[in-house]
Amino acid sequence: MPVLVASDLDRTLIYSSAALALTMPDARAPRLLCVEVHEARPLSFLTETAAGLLTDLGDAAVFVPTTTRTRKQYQRISLPGPPPKYAICANGGHLLVDGVTDAGWHAGVQARLADECAPLDEVREHLLRSADPVWVRKHRVAEDLFAYLVVERELLPEEWVKELAVWAENRGWTVSLQGRKIYAVPKPLTKSAAVREVARRTGAELTLAAGDSLLDADLLLAADRGWRPGHGELADTGWTAPAITALPERGVLAGERILREFLRAARTRDAGAD
Repeated sequence: MPVLVASDLDRTLIYSSAALALTMPDARAPRLLCVEVHEARPLSFLTETAAGLLTDLGDAAVFVPTTTRTRKQYQRISLPGPPPKYAICANGGHLLVDGVTDAGWHAGVQARLADECAPLDEVREHLLRSADPVWVRKHRVAEDLFAYLVVERELLPEEWVKELAVWAENRGWTVSLQGRKIYAVPKPLTKSAAVREVARRTGAELTLAAGDSLLDADLLLAADRGWRPGHGELADTGWTAPAITALPERGVLAGERILREFLRAARTRDAGAD
């Protein structure tokens, strides 16, 4: 039976220029490989060591990129290794099979959202009304599934985020602050549900996962084993669970460590099967 590896991407395996500051002083920074370019600008990176590990992992397990990014944003990324057969975008709203949306899965997600939480328009209107233009740079809707703001973190009032979280909780939504983005996401829209579907289709009996944000918590809890880096929302709150390993590494070095752990666990499973 294959091993399924479901990993968040941004600030877990790949890092923006801003997120590279989590790692170490420039003089000691590792060699990097650019994996995303947008409008002629390099956007996301991993270390050359991580690139080699990810290539090896693609041969040892079913690797499933599992991201809150939209499909368009995900398709800008060019990861090393074999092209993943499955990818999960929009926090589970889209399941891609060989790069194409599974229409049946998406229709099921839309039906659950209509039944179980407040509509997107209500949440978007609340964000437009309550967020201060002094610290908001962009209002965005992703795939007609959830909303997010791009903000100036140094100007963002901490109390506003807490108040938004309470407001959203009462309407079946959750709030996550990741870098310069504040996400408002329906609770039924989860990475874990999509990963379980991939596990069913592939026959995987062991699922490994990694992530750094509140939106990754359900993914980590659904896996047989999970890892979180030493940065991000989950680390900041000290979040953990019995099958979760909290790593000390931060930044791109955490990405390397996560890939080593994935590869070790997948190979150990293969050796045991032999």
